[in-house]
Amino acid sequence: MALYVYSITAVGHPCRLDGLTGVGADPAPLRTVTAGSLRAVVSDVDEEIRPRRRDLAAHQEVQERLMADGTVLPLQFGYTAPDDLAVEEVLQERADSYLEALERLDGCAEYNVKASRPEEGLLREILEDSAQARLLNDRIRAGDTDPRLPLQLGELVAAQVRDRQEQLAAGLVRALIPLARDHSVRAPADGDLLNLSLLVPDDRRNAFVEAETDLARQADDIEFRFTGPLPPYSFV
Repeated sequence: MALYVYSITAVGHPCRLDGLTGVGADPAPLRTVTAGSLRAVVSDVDEEIRPRRRDLAAHQEVQERLMADGTVLPLQFGYTAPDDLAVEEVLQERADSYLEALERLDGCAEYNVKASRPEEGLLREILEDSAQARLLNDRIRAGDTDPRLPLQLGELVAAQVRDRQEQLAAGLVRALIPLARDHSVRAPADGDLLNLSLLVPDDRRNAFVEAETDLARQADDIEFRFTGPLPPYSFV
């Protein structure tokens, strides 16, 4: 029977697992596998685990319970091992890197910041600031049938949008990272201009939340989505 692996902790972590439900259609009890100074939180599985809502929620609940009691290295959803021995071998082989990561993450949680800017306001700003874009737009609106005009305007606006979004994102990152121990910038999606994960120490949490609030108030034309505290997936 295979093992589903949720997290890695130091051996001194209490690992309170009572009342938690593991993944799978017929969840097995959660337990730990220990090797030296480390332990892994696991449960037995006899099926392929897919990202169903119930299993995603179970995986996340385990991380949050463990985080409440100490530092944890949360594994991404879906990690499995063939048996206890395989888990023990990995814990032994990678002990130094796991212990180093636990020390780096000690007393921290992950926060994620996504930001977007309504396209209408951005396009209006480009037309106001760019004489070339304004000229092309005026010619099209006046009925000029030159087929090159829409393409030229589209290319110019797309380049301006990209540059302005990159500048905005860089400014937001600079405003937030002084309060974080580490950060990770990912490629934004779905029209966002920023997807930023930050590793924030607990003693800076209030200051970080205040900085988020101030930033959202000052940049009232930007839509923010703040999420956290989260297990530090981005920093494992």
